[in-house]
Amino acid sequence: MTTGRIHSYETFGAVDGPGIRFIVFLQGCPLRCLYCHNPDSWNGADGTEATVDEIVEKVMAYKGFYKNGGGVTFSGGEPMLQHEFVYEVIRALKERGIHTAIDTSGIVPLDLCKKTVDAADMLLLDIKSLDAELSRRITGSEVCLQREKELLDYCEEQGKRVWIRHVVVPGLTMDEDKLRALAHFLSGYKCIERIEPLPFHKLGEHKWEEGCYQLSDTPAPTKEEMDKVDAILKKV
Repeated sequence: MTTGRIHSYETFGAVDGPGIRFIVFLQGCPLRCLYCHNPDSWNGADGTEATVDEIVEKVMAYKGFYKNGGGVTFSGGEPMLQHEFVYEVIRALKERGIHTAIDTSGIVPLDLCKKTVDAADMLLLDIKSLDAELSRRITGSEVCLQREKELLDYCEEQGKRVWIRHVVVPGLTMDEDKLRALAHFLSGYKCIERIEPLPFHKLGEHKWEEGCYQLSDTPAPTKEEMDKVDAILKKV
């Protein structure tokens, strides 16, 4: 029996894909993003074990709320670390007519998770930065940017629906030149339906081990700053 490790659930998500979403947060992530608000999801051995049937049962208990484009979003952590499990859940949900989305950093090699990408109705792809050094600084990974691009290229080839997410951090990614470069880069993809700039916040700071959080002195962007970011990215 296929099982997965689960961090948590959210029953009425309104920001992780279209409509009302049931969010499955999977356990485990190879990245160490500076602004991560779920560092307790990093260790893949933590969390609780669940079967495909258990996930499906939880989802279907709220099926009346998925009308008008809602459904299930797999997030994390990095859900593609458990791509086989996610694939099996998606397959079971498809049999029940439930829309599925995967919120991913793209860090898992495409050749490992392609089947799961194909099975999902859409992806929410988190692009950290187009600047390779800044991407490495944010994520701790040398290959995150490369794999984000590979996944986006594959979605373009397959006509897979994509929403792009980009965390806006003063002093890191809240830079007009970098934002314009991102907008220009993304403008070449027909598969992208929406670009969502997400304002940096520190709501998960208390989950970090003492002394490890590096952004304590970084302010959240103001509404005016986010409006400006939004205007730049909407030019795509």
